[in-house]
Amino acid sequence: MTKKAEIPVTVLTGFLGAGKTTLLNHLLSQKHGYKCAIIINEFGAISIDNRLVVGVDEEILELNNGCLCCRVRGDLIKSLNDLLLKQKRFDYVLIETTGLADPSPVAQTFKATDLAEHFRLDGIVTVADARHLEKELADGPEPAAQLAFADVILLNKTDLVSPADLHRVEHRIRRMNPLARIHHTVRSQISPGQLLNIKARDLSGPFSLPPSPSPPSLEAGHDDHPHDEAHAHDASSEQEHEHEHDHDHEADPPSHHHDESVQSLFFTDERPLDLTLVESWLTGIIRELGPRIYRSKGILQIKGQPKRVIFQGVQMMFEARPDRLWNPGERRVSQMVFIGKELDEAQLRAGFEKCISG
Repeated sequence: MTKKAEIPVTVLTGFLGAGKTTLLNHLLSQKHGYKCAIIINEFGAISIDNRLVVGVDEEILELNNGCLCCRVRGDLIKSLNDLLLKQKRFDYVLIETTGLADPSPVAQTFKATDLAEHFRLDGIVTVADARHLEKELADGPEPAAQLAFADVILLNKTDLVSPADLHRVEHRIRRMNPLARIHHTVRSQISPGQLLNIKARDLSGPFSLPPSPSPPSLEAGHDDHPHDEAHAHDASSEQEHEHEHDHDHEADPPSHHHDESVQSLFFTDERPLDLTLVESWLTGIIRELGPRIYRSKGILQIKGQPKRVIFQGVQMMFEARPDRLWNPGERRVSQMVFIGKELDEAQLRAGFEKCISG
């Protein structure tokens, strides 16, 4: 019996007033071909344009402390299970989260629970206010975490800032999260195809990394980084080899400002890696750093393996699998990106070096 395809889920997050609800309304008004179920931070069940809208009790997702705890994850699981029990016809889920500082528990919900049989986290979309983002980053940790976890960032309200200010803000975002695709928007207007079913979290979907920056890290700017261009290669259909571990530029200001404690680090090496050492190293990182590593992603050259090995992780979980064969003449190089809070670059780099096969 053929397994039924999982229903894709897109999470919309961002700081208050950035334009998330405007984006949700825009997506609902477009002809994207999906019958959407919506989970929002309101209460009650209402109908919008013949689409199913499921209200989650507002005290659950609209949290004053900006955190998601296990109780909230439980209520999210219940809401999604209720969707299945209603047996209404839908083939996509949109989740709008207001005041969500850390989208990681939502991402983990779709990996570490029975929901994985029915739903697939397609991507996290963060809406950022181009005019107020820098002040918001200075005022608290929530916007930085939302940017760090994003697969797609809408730099919204670009009509309200000068080209120079927009350039500076985007450059700052790129230093914090080089993995996300960045789109400039006004009133959150964007083609649904740029946000829906992009398979950003699926190892069997398109998988790419940004161009390698100059060592030692991504602190240097890359203003011509082609975020909106596809550099992906389709993964092979080979059986997954998964590991899921669940443990308890010129535009820079003269001061070379660092974005609070959120940073991105990029490691690259042409020497093949030892798979056992890599797995041990990553497991150790998870145990030691836990939630301080928001995101990780990599394409690895493994000794004795004719295929690329790809991996990505969210905090205390990661998964890996063989990808496609290395192409003839292709530069075989391992690339790893870590996005997190107060990361010790020297420590991580030393661990990476120990994984190089002798």
